[in-house]
Amino acid sequence: MKWLILGTGILFEVLGTICMKYAEGFTKLVPSILVFVFYGISLAALVFLLEKMQVSIAYAIWASAGTALIAIIGILFFKEPFSWAKALSISLIILGILGLELLD
Repeated sequence: MKWLILGTGILFEVLGTICMKYAEGFTKLVPSILVFVFYGISLAALVFLLEKMQVSIAYAIWASAGTALIAIIGILFFKEPFSWAKALSISLIILGILGLELLD
């Protein structure tokens, strides 16, 4: 169950960040509202998750998984530049997430 809650939190954090891009400095109404809705859901999931998981592990996985996913989405959908250094860095984030969970 904790992984479902964590995944929900990460998903909505990523959706909120995508909406930030489309909000264009809060000049677009719907994406601007969705930023707050999606981040609210994401943070609510994190609050519930902290009943089942250590804060140091939960927050680190939540934040770093969101960071890695947004970096990948930026490359694939927003045509942000790709580099092997960026790919290596994303890989290291993912390895860090795995290390936090598997070595705990």
